[in-house]
Amino acid sequence: MAKKNNLNNIFLILGAVGITAFLFKRLKKMDRPSKNFSYSEFDSKDGAEMPAAVKENIKKLAQNLEVIRSYFNLPIKINSGYRSPAQNAKVKGKDLSKHLIGQAADIVIKGKTPSEVQAVIEVLIRAGKISEGGIGKYANFTHYDIRGTKARW
Repeated sequence: MAKKNNLNNIFLILGAVGITAFLFKRLKKMDRPSKNFSYSEFDSKDGAEMPAAVKENIKKLAQNLEVIRSYFNLPIKINSGYRSPAQNAKVKGKDLSKHLIGQAADIVIKGKTPSEVQAVIEVLIRAGKISEGGIGKYANFTHYDIRGTKARW
């Protein structure tokens, strides 16, 4: 009888662990800036904690990126999202970089050139589908930010 009780206890514990893991995954999924992006994709590469105000900006940025993702019907890889001041200095970012406040992302869309991505962002801005902001075309990625004013490089 003792063996049976021990076995029942083990199953109860395993069930509780499984439910806890399931709930944790569900909660983690709910803590997303948008349907297809997680906050962790925008984390500073140095592991610095993302301030609450930055999280709010990331949410707005991610909603714009969803429109770009939908246009291409392809996932977007975030090379760089939020940067802590230390990380921004390390990568020699601009002093007033929009990455510092969570308003910018350097993105890659597999199978699309930075020129193609830039062109689509321009079309989506003109159509009023996404926020006006900065667009920078680089050799291997495209920068997009939601500063609210037009900037190109």
